[in-house]
Amino acid sequence: MKKPWAGRFTEKTSKIVEQYTESVSFDKRLWKYDIEGSIAHAKMLSKQSIISKKDADKIIKGLKEIYREIEEGKFRFRQEFEDIHMNIEAALMEKIGEIGGRLHTARSRNDQVALDLRLYLREEVREIIDLLKNIEKTLVDMAEKNLNVIMPGYTHLQRAQPVLLAHHLMAYAHMFDRDRMRVEDCLKRINILPLGSCALAGTTLPINRRYVAELLKFDAVSENSMDSVSDRDFALEFLSCSAIFMVHISRVAEELILWSSEEFSFIELPDAFTTGSSIMPQKKNPDVAELMRGKTGRVYGNLMSLLIIMKGLPLAYNRDMQEDKEPVFDTVDTVKLTLNALIQMLPKVKFNIKRLKDTADAAFSTATDIAEYLVRKGVPFRTAHEITGKIVRHCIENKKRLSDLAISEYKSFSALFGQDIYNFIGITESVNAKKSYGSTSPEMVKEQIKSLKKRLR
Repeated sequence: MKKPWAGRFTEKTSKIVEQYTESVSFDKRLWKYDIEGSIAHAKMLSKQSIISKKDADKIIKGLKEIYREIEEGKFRFRQEFEDIHMNIEAALMEKIGEIGGRLHTARSRNDQVALDLRLYLREEVREIIDLLKNIEKTLVDMAEKNLNVIMPGYTHLQRAQPVLLAHHLMAYAHMFDRDRMRVEDCLKRINILPLGSCALAGTTLPINRRYVAELLKFDAVSENSMDSVSDRDFALEFLSCSAIFMVHISRVAEELILWSSEEFSFIELPDAFTTGSSIMPQKKNPDVAELMRGKTGRVYGNLMSLLIIMKGLPLAYNRDMQEDKEPVFDTVDTVKLTLNALIQMLPKVKFNIKRLKDTADAAFSTATDIAEYLVRKGVPFRTAHEITGKIVRHCIENKKRLSDLAISEYKSFSALFGQDIYNFIGITESVNAKKSYGSTSPEMVKEQIKSLKKRLR
C-alpha cells in the first residue's frame, strides 16, 4: 500500500524517517477503539448515502475480521504504515480491495486519533473510578473496625492531640472521595465526539455527526472543528487528576512506611507486601509503599511532559501531538496497578493498638483541652493558652504528666481550676468531648462514615 500522501511526492519516505515518525509500536493498543470508531463511521457514511450500503457492509465485515485477527494475535503490525490507523486501513484494503479506501471519506487521521484516544480514556477512566470507589470502601471498612482505637494526631510530625484511628483513616477516605469526583467530572469532557472535524475545517459532504455520537455513546459532539483536532485538554485533565490522587496515595504510603518502622511501631505490614534484604536477614522492608511513593513522581512527569508538548502549538493539529499517547498510556498503567496494590494491601495492615494508645497519652497531648476548660470558665483564650503553657513547663521540669498534678498545683496557676479538671485531661475524655462538626469524636466520625457511604451508593 502506498503512503496516503503519495500523489504529492516524487521520492519514497526515508527509512530513518519511517523509524523516527512511527507510532504503531505504542499506539497499537488503540486498535479496538480505532475499529470501533471506523465501524460507526462506515455506518454513518452508508446512512447518509455517501457510500453504498453494500460497500459499508463489506468494510464492516473486513474490520470485524481484522478485530478477530488482532484479538487472536495473528495480526502483523508494520512499521512502514506508521500508526494503528494506517495499519488497519492497509489490512482492510488487502482484504476487500479499493472499496476499503472509501472508509476514509470525510475524516482525517487528525480527528480519527482524537476519537481513539477519547474512546480509550473513557473506558480506562471508568475502571479507575471503580478502583477509587473501592479504596474509599476499604478505608471506611477499616475505620468502622477501629472506632474505639485512639492514636496521636500529628502536626509538623510532632505529637499534637489524641484522635481516633478511624478519624485518621477517614481523612484519607475523604481525599479519595474528592479524587473520584474529580475523575468523574473529567469523564464529562472526555465523552465528546471529535470525529467529523476532519483535518481542521470539517467537510463539504453531508455527514451526520450526531448519529456517530449516538452509535459510540458520546454525550455530546464537539462544536469547533479546529479545536476538536488540536484539543488535548481532556488528556491533560486526566493526567492532572491522576497526579492529584497519586499525591494522596503517596501520603498514605509515607505514613505506612513511617508507622511500620521500629521508631513508630504503629503497624505491621503484611509479609506479602514487603521484601527482605539481600544481606541483612532481619529486615522487612516496605518496598511496595516506597514504590507507590516513587511512582508518584513518574505520573507528575507524564503531566509535565504533555503540558510542555502542548504549550506552544499553533492551531490546529501538529505532529508534536503524537507524543501525547505514551504519557497517557504510562499513567493509566501506573495508576491502575498502584490502586490495585493499595486496595489489596490496606485491609491486611495490622495496627498495634496498645502502642497507638500509649503514644496518644504522652507529650501533654490534652493540653489544649486544659486551655479550653479555662475558656469555659471565662478566661480569654490567649490567657488560657499562656497558663496551660506554664503548666506544661512545670510538668517537664518536675518529670510529671498532666494527670499526676495535684489540684493544689493546678490552682497555683489559676484559682478557676476545680476537681473536675481531671475529667478533661484523659485521652478518651478528650476525644469524646469534641463537639464540632467533622471532629474526631466517635459521634462525629460515625456521621462521616454514614455520609460517605451514602455518596458511594
